[in-house]
Amino acid sequence: MTQTDCLIVDDEPIAREIIRTYCAHLPYLRVAGECGSALEARTVLMQQKVDIVFLDINMPVMDGISFLKTLKTPPQIIFTTAYKEYAVDAFDLAACDYLLKPFSLERFIVAVDKAMEKLLPTGNTFMDAGESKGDDFLFLRSDGKIYKVMHEDLLYAEANGNYTKVRTAQHTLLPAMTFSGFEGLVPKSKFLRIHRSFIINKSKIDHIEGNRVFIQNTEIPIGSNYREQFLKQIGLSS
Repeated sequence: MTQTDCLIVDDEPIAREIIRTYCAHLPYLRVAGECGSALEARTVLMQQKVDIVFLDINMPVMDGISFLKTLKTPPQIIFTTAYKEYAVDAFDLAACDYLLKPFSLERFIVAVDKAMEKLLPTGNTFMDAGESKGDDFLFLRSDGKIYKVMHEDLLYAEANGNYTKVRTAQHTLLPAMTFSGFEGLVPKSKFLRIHRSFIINKSKIDHIEGNRVFIQNTEIPIGSNYREQFLKQIGLSS
């Protein structure tokens, strides 16, 4: 998958760190730079191409709204701010999205997906485009290491508070990412959500009994709200 370059612009170091951490959960994003002011960001944009800018509004010397007005051909802009009163101005300037601090990883992913869809040359969704390029793996950060996990080795994932328990053929990983965040990383054609707390690899199903799926002797419940769609996805009617 082609990487997308992004720039983080915020005068608060902690805010930049949060966005940098969120970006690390999305292997298709590459942080091309970080800036503490709009003027610094302007210099960076004059020197290199950036696809997405995470832009704070309330900054010294020049605020984010004024900065955007100076750009003739701006990248996709995702505002990140603690001030909701600027939202109308932001969207008037064709901002891609407006994240109100503090925002969750799930909300961050939604904003990034909007930007990715605008960057794609076709009308396909971002997930469809990622699948069409044939990627068969993802990277997960767990226990101070970064694991390359092949789709074929991934058995299932389970929601576990602020973490997601990922069970593979070789490991049980606990990446510090939300369940929705993980769901956004795997192709929907291969991985099915069968319960509010479980995503399974369709190819790893051993058998189905009642409202349970069995994968390598692990019993996984099928949620009542997911059963009908699940049966359709595997070619069965309810």
